[in-house]
Amino acid sequence: MVADLLARCGSCVYITPECLYDKQIDIGFGWRWALEPAVFVIRVCFLVGKCMVANCRITSAIEPTVEDMGFRLVRVQMTGTVRPVLQVMAEPSEGGAMTVEHCANLSRAISAVLDVADPVGGAYTLEVSSPGVDRPLVRLEDFEKFSGFDARIELSEPQQGQRRFKGKLGGLDADGHIVIGEGTEQFHLPFSYVRRAKLLLTDALLADHAKKSAAAAANSDKG
Repeated sequence: MVADLLARCGSCVYITPECLYDKQIDIGFGWRWALEPAVFVIRVCFLVGKCMVANCRITSAIEPTVEDMGFRLVRVQMTGTVRPVLQVMAEPSEGGAMTVEHCANLSRAISAVLDVADPVGGAYTLEVSSPGVDRPLVRLEDFEKFSGFDARIELSEPQQGQRRFKGKLGGLDADGHIVIGEGTEQFHLPFSYVRRAKLLLTDALLADHAKKSAAAAANSDKG
């Protein structure tokens, strides 16, 4: 029940409740869960809601700057409570590799925006990174963009008797559901049920990443 509530709260494409699922946030309920489940659920939902509001404010504050610099936000996520870490994942809008220089430039620009907007309301550590080769899939369009590659998807609610799926992405069906599977066994999953999803590191994915990075570097040299 708690997992379903958390998953439904995480509807924004930039925000996931993984920080609670992965126990990166110390929610400190202890024995009260056994005696007061209703209090537990209410407090969890409060924390998720608070986390989401902060992340939405951060996203709204930094996204225009990120896009003006030629990048696209992949995910914004705040983890931790004692010394929160704001994780900003971004990638070049035109494709290609995310370099250390890109991350440094974005970090400076995002820090300047957040210093003025102050959506966090306290001390935190900013981390700017690329999504990596085996990247998370957070937007509906990601599942179509990476059609043909292997992925792992975990749902908030079971479909056809299971929550976890692994196989090749087949894009989207006519109803906008995510298609994943192997051979004739194909599953059609509602995007609204996706709790988390990511690409799996394979030779095909590495080769595709290398090809796109080389093409981006060649275009940069020509410019």
